[in-house]
Amino acid sequence: MDLQQPPSVRHFDHCPWLFGEAATDEQRQAQRERQRALGGDTVIGERCYVAESAAVFPDRLRLGDDSYIAAHAYVTGELTTGTDCTLNPFTTVRGTVALGTGVRIGAHTSLLGFNHSTAPDRPVFRQPHTSRGIKVGDDVWIGSHVVVVDGVTIGDHCVIGAGAVVTKDLPAWTVAAGNPARPLRDRRDVPTAAPARRDPLARFADTARAQAPEVIARCWDGARYVDRPGAVPTVRAHCDAVEIADLLLGTAPGQLTADEHVRRLAGAQDPDTGLVPEFGEPLPEPEEDGFTGEGAALYHILSVGYALDLLGSSFPHPVRGVRDMTARQLMTRLAGLAWRDGAWGAGAWIDAWATAAHWNRRHAGDDGGGAVEALFGRLLGSVDPWTGMWGSPSPVEGRLQVVNGYYRLTRGSFAQFGLPVPYPERVVDTVLDHARDPRHFGPGRENACNVLDVAHPLWLCARQLGTDVVGDGYRTAEIRAWAERQLAAVLPRWRDGQGFGFGPAGPAGPGPEPGLQGTEMWLAIVWYLADLLGRSEELGYRPRGVHRPEPARTGLGPHGG
Repeated sequence: MDLQQPPSVRHFDHCPWLFGEAATDEQRQAQRERQRALGGDTVIGERCYVAESAAVFPDRLRLGDDSYIAAHAYVTGELTTGTDCTLNPFTTVRGTVALGTGVRIGAHTSLLGFNHSTAPDRPVFRQPHTSRGIKVGDDVWIGSHVVVVDGVTIGDHCVIGAGAVVTKDLPAWTVAAGNPARPLRDRRDVPTAAPARRDPLARFADTARAQAPEVIARCWDGARYVDRPGAVPTVRAHCDAVEIADLLLGTAPGQLTADEHVRRLAGAQDPDTGLVPEFGEPLPEPEEDGFTGEGAALYHILSVGYALDLLGSSFPHPVRGVRDMTARQLMTRLAGLAWRDGAWGAGAWIDAWATAAHWNRRHAGDDGGGAVEALFGRLLGSVDPWTGMWGSPSPVEGRLQVVNGYYRLTRGSFAQFGLPVPYPERVVDTVLDHARDPRHFGPGRENACNVLDVAHPLWLCARQLGTDVVGDGYRTAEIRAWAERQLAAVLPRWRDGQGFGFGPAGPAGPGPEPGLQGTEMWLAIVWYLADLLGRSEELGYRPRGVHRPEPARTGLGPHGG
């Protein structure tokens, strides 16, 4: 920024705390006109700011002194705030909401002070609204991507962790997190143990969160993101930076504005194919059916799509090879995948194809002409009932290709669409057998892919079986023991200010040096391992991108999810 020039109105929209000191007389007059234009039953205090880009259409608004509504916030209904309250970018406040003094609401958070009734005598969209309202006390910090539902009261001095879903009242001084949100501790409780004896999960999460800006900044070369210093810029590195910042900080990486992140990532999509090539590389030639079969462009369907999703945006164009592929063409392509000696590649192809179908359905309303349904039919008809998987082991690699391919295949299909996997008990058997293979899980041999590709299937199948991993269930003791060993091994690998390395040097992954890919993947792995032990809430974060635990959509309809 040119320090000789005042920031633009657009800058104030995203950084409204600067308005009081940096605005010109013309900008102050424009803000007064903006506030007057709100009209209606509106009273705005002194030194307040309402972003030009915010959608503020209240029935009644009382904004206390020194408060602001930032970029792209959405405010309707009745909102009352005390002094010094902040609604950060992309906040949604609807219905009847009352905030005390000194309340901070993080970006992308929703306070929904209304509901629909649910009587069975009429469709939901014809149900009348109900509203008990939301009340938030003084000195409350609500993190990013939180949802607070109607009828909830949050007491004074509370702190709500990023990504929480608050469904019940929280008493004063509560620190809460999770979905649904649960109290973790009282803010007034001062730990009596020495710092070295604090819970290692909480200590790790605090460290990672505090160092996340430094971890990301070291991988910014001044123009683009690199996986690690000295590496070439890549599209995936940019997406990994977005994922890490969202997971730990609840915001976009600070090297660019959120809008610029969206502009760069969305602008990288080829409008003709809907694919995203690597920087400086051409797109691979498509197959006869119009969809490419290899290269970074396939993974970019996942990484760029979810990075844009985290930024509140989406691909501007459909993935045309998937949109135009018929069910017959899909069956031909599936039959031609290298299931016997390349199950990982086959699973990765299905992951990319199914994720493209998800984006097409979500953003273009395209049902794919039955091809998605045909995919699931083919997978259910070809799964091995003895292993619950697809593909065959080999004498050289054992079950590595099969299990890693299973993760990729089910991540993009069954897990992403919220559908149950077949033969979950057999999957647990197969995965635990693979996890004992010293070729891949011997001392110093674990890499992020191999550990994730065991942790996620175990987590997915345990939840499907209704297993309480901390209690009784199918092979619970073995799952828990494996997760404990892995968690104990990975936490000490964090390197201050640098993050995680991917794993040992070899043909897979970027190697042992800390970088964005290793950091993004291991942060997600730590969450899955902790959740297998019933302790993920201690982390205060939950993956929302490529490695999200929840389905991205529910069912096969074009408007599901």
